[in-house]
Amino acid sequence: MTEGTREGGLRRELRFWEAVALSIAIMAPGAAMALNGTATAGLVGRAVPLVFVLATLAILFVSYAFIRLTSYFNHAGSVYALSGATLGPRAGFFSGWALLGTYLCFTAGSTAEVGLFGQEFLASMGLPAVDWIVISLVAAALIWVLAFGDVRVVTRALLSMEGLTVALILVLVVVIFARIFGGAAPGGQEFTFAAFALPGGVDFGTVGLATVFGILSFAGFEGAASLGEETDNPRRNIPRAIAAAVITMGIFYVIVMLAQTLGFGVNKSGTDAFAGASSPLGALSTDYIGPGMAAAINFGVMVSAFASALGTATAGSRMLFALCRDGFLSRRLGETSPRTGAPANALAAVMLVGITTFVILRLGGVSAVNAFFYPATVGVLTLLVAYIVTNAGALRFLFLSRRVPAWEAVFPVVGLGILLYVIYRNVYPAPDFPFNLFPYIAGAWLLIGLGSVLFVPGLARRIGANLAAREDMNADRG
Repeated sequence: MTEGTREGGLRRELRFWEAVALSIAIMAPGAAMALNGTATAGLVGRAVPLVFVLATLAILFVSYAFIRLTSYFNHAGSVYALSGATLGPRAGFFSGWALLGTYLCFTAGSTAEVGLFGQEFLASMGLPAVDWIVISLVAAALIWVLAFGDVRVVTRALLSMEGLTVALILVLVVVIFARIFGGAAPGGQEFTFAAFALPGGVDFGTVGLATVFGILSFAGFEGAASLGEETDNPRRNIPRAIAAAVITMGIFYVIVMLAQTLGFGVNKSGTDAFAGASSPLGALSTDYIGPGMAAAINFGVMVSAFASALGTATAGSRMLFALCRDGFLSRRLGETSPRTGAPANALAAVMLVGITTFVILRLGGVSAVNAFFYPATVGVLTLLVAYIVTNAGALRFLFLSRRVPAWEAVFPVVGLGILLYVIYRNVYPAPDFPFNLFPYIAGAWLLIGLGSVLFVPGLARRIGANLAAREDMNADRG
């Protein structure tokens, strides 16, 4: 085994900022800012920035478990190892299976989203229309090629792609604030702190429901944990990467949502326009700068969706690799490419599932928007379960053994409360068809994982033995 290469073929060659890139890419800040503000505005009106402040605080509580546990354990399986080391192999497998479901769904949904915003970009440029499935299939092929390559190239590409999108959005934000403060905003919009105050008639339950959309903008913040076997000094750099991704994106989200809210206006007509916009960033770009900027923003959001799909394919392949390396399904899925070090067979499985999913949706007449939202909704539900198991494991490992000060228990306790509330708001009251079916789909996936670890002979024993044998799973090692 060569220096820098771990058992299983993964190579320890990434730096701190490359680990940050994967978490940010999966969160897809460009796409999040293009889609998640409209539903929030429909619920709380002008108070969208306030909701994202609350969502950022909520995710800080939820992310505590990941930040603390990755300072002890580093593994390609992310929550699979974190939960396995703290709650036992059965909980570890169940958590990893739940997060694998998320990555499979997000890969399919984000690739479909590339097609959605690819269409928007072509339309804004006055170019001939192309079916979204064609754009998505081309994107999937590129994702497959990139994810198969050197992981350093992947993480640097992710950072560049998201950097481009964030830069374009920040240009728009600066122009919006400049025109507002300069008294030259369309519609005479003015700066006000009213965006951080609830309008009359909005109750706590509505704020809580709206905060769900803000929290979902952070989905995937834990992505860096899947690079635990490929990052230098992981016990220092992985926790820092997760914390940096959450904090920087939280600040970014609040600023961008403030700009969008003020850009449309805080009165009822403005918030109605925000809530009804199919592409709020594109609409604001046209109003405040011009149609050329709208085209650039649509291109940037398309790139952001591509980066997200690349990030989830990368993380998902490592999750499947880790599960199969430890005895699940076929050990061939637990092998890596001798040329690039990527888990090539696991990647192929992830990509084939993702492509099949959005192709079936297209053949069923589903629009590009729903081809994103349908799998993404299922993926969010399994993601929340993985987060719950990880936070429960953090409580047991950190506090029962007195590894950290007792007062810090407030973070995972509050985190668990937030996660349970978000699940509750996603299933009750029952959403309209077909969203009312998605909890059952997520539940079926989770039951398959639970049944596997409970009834497949020897699986839990093999998982436990392999987790214990891995060097990074020894929490007491110096």
